[in-house]
Amino acid sequence: MATEYSGGGDPVRSLALLWRTQDGPSSGRRGRSDLGVDRIVRAGIEIADADGLAALSMRKVADHLGVGTMSLYTYVPGKAELIDVMLDTAYGETARPEPGTTGWRDRLTQIAQENWALYHRHPWMLQVATGRAVLGPNAIAKYDYELTALTGLGLTDVEVDATLSLVLGHAEAAARRAMEATQTEQRSGMTDEQWWNAHAPLLGQLMDPQRYPTASRVGSAAGEAHGSAHDPEHAFEFGLERILDGIEALIAGR
Repeated sequence: MATEYSGGGDPVRSLALLWRTQDGPSSGRRGRSDLGVDRIVRAGIEIADADGLAALSMRKVADHLGVGTMSLYTYVPGKAELIDVMLDTAYGETARPEPGTTGWRDRLTQIAQENWALYHRHPWMLQVATGRAVLGPNAIAKYDYELTALTGLGLTDVEVDATLSLVLGHAEAAARRAMEATQTEQRSGMTDEQWWNAHAPLLGQLMDPQRYPTASRVGSAAGEAHGSAHDPEHAFEFGLERILDGIEALIAGR
């Protein structure tokens, strides 16, 4: 569930921060020489990585850096703009190898895996609704690179954009499910396998295989295969392969 929204700050100031057209103190105010947008953003990411987005505030960032809260505002107008720059900074982490002779399917697989890994490194990103795109240099470079995996295949530009959105959306949804599983385990103090083992005796009494034959058969098979009712990594890989199959059929139809 999103707790923050990208693009929520002042658009002029956000773009100035994202593109570093103004990295020094704003409004003519004098700032500390050892501060700057990059250092503030890195502190924000460190806080969000460690404690989640709910723990992020300008005061927490200031405490993390050992400075007064007001000194941050000479560089970053507020939390909304800070989150936009944090997102753009994180987008810059994805690997973008030269395509060489790699086919589109392998390239899309690499792209999906990079996004899956990015969300695992920075789970707080899943708490930011990005319907209003972060128009920073890293976000645009990432988008441009990822689009090239689908160009020259006979798809229209609209289909290329929609296809990439489908792949990225799957990576995000699968990562979200994985993060939820991790958080559930941390909060309960029990692994999925331990939880199911604790409930299995009573569930076995209540769930009649004669009444629910398909659920009993399939649920047992999945449980034995994954050690729980759901394996996020298997779901990610299986879903990605099926999506790629569908894209292959679309390309073949051209």
